[in-house]
Amino acid sequence: MPTETTLRIQAVLARVPRGKVSSYGAVAAMAGLPNGARQVVRVLHARAAAEGLPWHRILRKDGNIALPPGAGFELQKALLEAEGVAVSTAGRVDLARYGWNGD
Repeated sequence: MPTETTLRIQAVLARVPRGKVSSYGAVAAMAGLPNGARQVVRVLHARAAAEGLPWHRILRKDGNIALPPGAGFELQKALLEAEGVAVSTAGRVDLARYGWNGD
């Protein structure tokens, strides 16, 4: 049974719209956990596939893909680009253009 914290994080993650991105820290803050970025990472790692969470829409606070090349980077980049999000070859997304803040 997931904890209340996990459910709050999942609820925020499920709201990130197609073609938008957010950061681990922003998701945590929206879930009421201002210092909970690592908890967001844990929830994504453990529950994204089972719950159908849009893991690929969550980035580092600087707009970069956190996964290294060869370990998910290419898939995340491709999924974002398929949604119309421009991603640099280095894996950076313009948060001013594509960032989602919960609205």
